[in-house]
Amino acid sequence: MGRLTEILALAQQRAVAMGLPYAGAVTPAEAQEALQLAPGARLVDVRSRAELDWVGRVPGAIEIEWAHYPGMTRNEHFAAHFRQQVDTEGLIFFLCRSGARSDAAARLLTQAGYSGCYNILEGFEGDKDARGQRNKVGGWRHAGLPWVQS
Repeated sequence: MGRLTEILALAQQRAVAMGLPYAGAVTPAEAQEALQLAPGARLVDVRSRAELDWVGRVPGAIEIEWAHYPGMTRNEHFAAHFRQQVDTEGLIFFLCRSGARSDAAARLLTQAGYSGCYNILEGFEGDKDARGQRNKVGGWRHAGLPWVQS
């Protein structure tokens, strides 16, 4: 069994255990490894433009806001923008700040018929620490994965 198959099997096991309706849930490190191993796999960052500008971006990610800042009003055109920008035949990994909006995006698009949707657990910034800050407990950035500050 290849490494990509192992990652996807583990992601599917998590989805079953968590009662998720989409293909699977991965850690940030697993997502990065799968993106490197699977030709055509895409990372879709659903954070707001403000988050991308102020907190940082993942190089090569497709950026489609789930909600608009300020007010975090839902992007009614999310699915349409997704269809325009993403080759939906491959694996699709969704990322947000903490894993909640990316979960919602994976649910929506799975319901729309896309079978290769995976949520990245912990998100870009990870869980809050004891002081209520999201900068050192899990997440894409804390795992030392590629990101840039604008």
